[in-house]
Amino acid sequence: MNFRSLIFSTALLAGIPLLFSSCMVGPDYVKPSDPTPASYKEMGDWKQAHPKDDAIRGKWWEIYHDQQLNTLENQVNISNQNVLQAEAQFRAAAALVKVTRAGLFPTLTANPAYTESQASQNLTARSSSSSSGGHTGAVAQGLYNLPLEASYMVDIWGAVRRNVEANSASAQASFADLENARLSYQATLAQDYFSLRGLDAEKQLLDTTVASYEKFLTLTTNRYNGGIASKADVAQAKTQLETAKAQLIDLGVQRAIFEHAIATLIGKPASIFSLNETPLTATPPLVPVAVPSVLLERRPDIAGAERRIASANASIGVQVAAYYPSITLNGSLGQESIQLSQLFSGPSFFWSVGPVLAQTLFNGGKTHGQVQEAQANYEATVAAYRQTVLTAFQQVEDNLSGQRILENEAAVEDEAVKSAQQSLDIATNQYKAGTQDYLQVITAQTIALNNEVTAVNLRTRRMTTSVLLIEALGGGWDVSKLPSSHGVADVPEAQSQIVKAKK
Repeated sequence: MNFRSLIFSTALLAGIPLLFSSCMVGPDYVKPSDPTPASYKEMGDWKQAHPKDDAIRGKWWEIYHDQQLNTLENQVNISNQNVLQAEAQFRAAAALVKVTRAGLFPTLTANPAYTESQASQNLTARSSSSSSGGHTGAVAQGLYNLPLEASYMVDIWGAVRRNVEANSASAQASFADLENARLSYQATLAQDYFSLRGLDAEKQLLDTTVASYEKFLTLTTNRYNGGIASKADVAQAKTQLETAKAQLIDLGVQRAIFEHAIATLIGKPASIFSLNETPLTATPPLVPVAVPSVLLERRPDIAGAERRIASANASIGVQVAAYYPSITLNGSLGQESIQLSQLFSGPSFFWSVGPVLAQTLFNGGKTHGQVQEAQANYEATVAAYRQTVLTAFQQVEDNLSGQRILENEAAVEDEAVKSAQQSLDIATNQYKAGTQDYLQVITAQTIALNNEVTAVNLRTRRMTTSVLLIEALGGGWDVSKLPSSHGVADVPEAQSQIVKAKK
């Protein structure tokens, strides 16, 4: 074959992929329906925000205006080991897309070689005897070879493109998992932080209570020494004091646990981390809540579940393509010579090119089973997506009702604290006047302390519930932050999305 024939054959084979490039078997992706309500049942008089005035964006924790919390939250992005693990898993998924895309291009290899060989003397002797009647020994011979080989599997049925589609969607889901992990640990940190500050407020309350009880013990002891009070009154006052001290000491155990948890969340050893005592005094900020349909675009776990559906859908096409024949184009060219000086001369040039058709004729139903498996996996991801949506709406409803109910309860409890304090003041004055025994004072003290502790705990619960509500609403995230399906494997785009999330 001459050089013109070589060019014609190569062009013909290269044109085959173009004839089938638009053919992709398997179903095209259509986002499934989801159980989205028209409104939140627990919304009540809560402010409904529109996307344009939604206050929760980016660093959602800044809504609390707590500089210490801001500093801690920023460390979660760069030091939390679980977040870093999820980030590495995303980068691995993005790299897999790049690996899969390589199947859309031919593989070109070069294998230069030199071999020295000698045929068997028995073979050379027999051949020489039969041709010339004599006996000639085998001669060693060197061979220089400089080949280039190309192989390309034509993606006729779109199996490679479907695989790229599946892995791209999986990488997007992995990015959503990263953002969901980031949001989860940020929210956990905020809850632990407010719980710790709530314990600081309770400690402040008990410090004041212990000081007050010490004064009562002194008062009762003086009255006993003056013959006014009984020894039982002194014992009761001391019991009340020691009980309050025990409660105060016990708070240290709970506070240490939260402090250690915060250290772990920001990637520091618990042994080298501590937080100064700062009592919780803040009340929850108003959290804007958009219409339910917006939630689907704000929650990274929903975005991840939806991307897994797209990946499972594309995987069906990958398996369906196995029903059809595959075409592989193979070609090689190069120089070959027994002398190095002639390796690059014209006669040393060689080439070959040609297609290979492969078709599975029988495999015992394996292909059909793989298609059925892919279809079942797709249906499973659809169910998982809808369950994720339902859970998301449940979490929003739970925390909307929690915020509303706890706010009402806190208002009632504040009145109870005031009434208990008035009751304690009256009982104390009556005791000093000698018109009531000390039992009335102890009862009033116990009721007042219990109500004050309950008020502090309600303030803490309201703060942590507001964090849970923000987490349920997706924090400051939205689906536009997902890397595109075409750019998910590109390191600059993938890295830029990670950097943006850290800021």
